Amino acid sequence: MVVTGGTRGIGHGLARAFLDRGCRVALCGRAPDTVEAALAALDAPPGRLLGLPADVTDRDRLAALWDAAHDAFGTVDVWINNAGAATARRPLWELSAAETRAVTEANLLGVAHGSAVATAGFLALGRGSVWNMEGFGSDGRLLPGLGAYGATKRAVAYLTQALATDLRHRAGRRPHDVRAMALSPGMVVTDVLTHGYTPEEYARARKVLDILADRVETVTPWLADQVLSGRTRNGGRVAWLTRRKAAARFATAAFRHRRVMPDLPTADRPAAGTDDPARPRRAEEADR
Repeated sequence: MVVTGGTRGIGHGLARAFLDRGCRVALCGRAPDTVEAALAALDAPPGRLLGLPADVTDRDRLAALWDAAHDAFGTVDVWINNAGAATARRPLWELSAAETRAVTEANLLGVAHGSAVATAGFLALGRGSVWNMEGFGSDGRLLPGLGAYGATKRAVAYLTQALATDLRHRAGRRPHDVRAMALSPGMVVTDVLTHGYTPEEYARARKVLDILADRVETVTPWLADQVLSGRTRNGGRVAWLTRRKAAARFATAAFRHRRVMPDLPTADRPAAGTDDPARPRRAEEADR
């Protein structure tokens, strides 16, 4: 198992879930210190876990991650493009060019690079699964202040289907069992979900978030089980928060009184490793 952006949030939760299920896991994060901290926190038995610093916008670093995982474990079965970034919750015209470029490079270019590296490797093996992580905007939904982020996630959804189409075309000429699929975690309690609000905005948003959101440790074991089941077809999608589940939660909200969100937003807290609150948050700093 390879998980990009596996040092925090959903990626870290997936790494732990896979390890709990007996898998061998390779993960990456941009900074050596966050990778080391993640490896220490996961505390896996010898030979079961490795981590490398890698910026997903650098295809050569992702190729090195593939090589390291393949050399250490003898093969790679699953590659999850989880790494990503988010901007401040502001209209597109209020984001700097650097912010817009950073979120686009991490969320779209990073997934494209990871998909290219993993697919080439899997085709050489004859089988394997590429999973691309969805986020808000993948299905075309809109919210104020999420234009840049949502556009990248919409593009990832297209990229996943395009990759699946290319794989089907390739299989018609040279049979293989390589699949490209989408993984949708829903609303997960991480910094990306809670940052960017004023206290007043957060108080209003929390009424809905407490109904629909879930903690990392709730969602990631289920996602890991779906990935390991091998049942999803090429071009398929696995979603935690379905429309039916969301409707059921709203219908029972008055009786359940769910409280999963933190008391305060992370609006004024800088992303880890920076003093600039407006800097786009990378996956190892704050996950989906």
